[in-house]
Order: sequence, then C-alpha cells, then structure tokens
Amino acid sequence: METQDTSHILIVEDDERLAALTKEYLENNGLTVTVESNGAQAIELIKRAAPDLVVLDLMLPGEDGLSVCRQVRPGYSGPILMLTSRNDDLDQVLGLEMGADDYVTKPVRPRVLLARIRALLRRAQGSKEAQTPAPVVPASEQNYYEFGNLVLDNGKREAWLNDESIDLTSAEFDLLWLLASNAGRVLTREEIFTALRGIAYDGQDRSIDVRISRIRPKIGDDPIHPRRIKTVRSRGYLFVKEA
Repeated sequence: METQDTSHILIVEDDERLAALTKEYLENNGLTVTVESNGAQAIELIKRAAPDLVVLDLMLPGEDGLSVCRQVRPGYSGPILMLTSRNDDLDQVLGLEMGADDYVTKPVRPRVLLARIRALLRRAQGSKEAQTPAPVVPASEQNYYEFGNLVLDNGKREAWLNDESIDLTSAEFDLLWLLASNAGRVLTREEIFTALRGIAYDGQDRSIDVRISRIRPKIGDDPIHPRRIKTVRSRGYLFVKEA
C-alpha cells in the first residue's frame, strides 16, 4: 500500500461502476473519497464541503463538467482534475480555460490517476505554505521580482502590472513564477512539466501552452509577437528580463 494521505477527494462521475472502482482504488491508497453523480448537486457539495481536490468528468447529467468548473471556480481554490472521454484538444483547452488545473483522457489507468492527483495535491500544499507568513529575510533573498512595470511576489503569490493587481489562477502564477525565476534561460516543456507537476512530460499535453497563451495578455505581452515570454521553436519558453 502507498503512503497514507488523509486528503478528501470528490469524484464527480455518473458512471457508477467506474466511480466505485476509482473510489475503492484511491481509498486503498489512503485517500478519503466522496462520489457524486449529478453535476448540479456537485456544485453545492463543492461549495459546502470544500474537498481538497475534485476529479470532474466532462459529461454529466444536470450540469456538465465545464459548467460545474466555471460555477465553482470563483469560490473554490482547490485543484480540479478534469476527465474527458475524447482525446479532443478543444475539450482540453475549454476545461483549462474554465479553471481546471489538469486533465486526463479516459480510460485512465488507476496508477496514473493517483499520480496526477498526488502531484496536484503537492502543488496545492506548496501554494498554501507559500502564503504562510515568513520571518523577515535580507532583500536579496526575498521571493520578489521586478521587471519594469511587472512585479511578482511569491510570498504573497501576487503579481502586478503598472501597479494594478493581475488576476492569475494558482496554476498560472506557478508557471509565471517558474519562468521568471529562470529569466534569461530557455525552459523546455519537459522541464516545466516536471517542475510543476512532478511527473514526466508525455509529449502530447498542451496545458502549458494554453496557460502561457492566457498569461501573456495578463502581463501586458503581445500574444502575436510576444516580447516578455518568447516561444523558442523546438526548445521551449524564454522569459526575457528586459522586454
């Protein structure tokens, strides 16, 4: 049996057999699991119970997964892992744009699902720890970057452009901070994927590209001809200090 974890996982899935098997596997690996089959009821449950992570099927009765994600995301800060039965880029992009943190295509092997869940939980826990007040440290050691009119503060997990707060999701901030922390160095998709999720890049996942396309306009970068976050063909992404 794997290392025990008391995290509460909500599975929103209308396939009763699949939900039961997934629940059993996750519980056997130490997680606490609740199952809900109806999208509308899942919205109320997420708001009321605030699970540590939601595994959300795209196709649901009542409210589909995209609608559930869109409605709960403003008040729910935990990770949302979207399940889709089609290997369709549009479904995946829409899920990420609605606020999902990750997605997997069904059928998914239980061990892969567990690995994705644990990676998201680790990242979420890291975000909480980053928000914990820390003792004062020398300025050179502050988790703080200033690039002209763009300011990033990892201690507060906040970003500002022209002194105005930027609305970033937790996943977007993590990616922006990673790029900014390596300003002047090209990061490959493999490096980014491993750093943010703790698992190997499969060569197909487009979530990093989608998030960068969403981050660029938020930080004042030109989406068509970016100067701050540049795409380096066949290599990865480069954060430019002096854009």
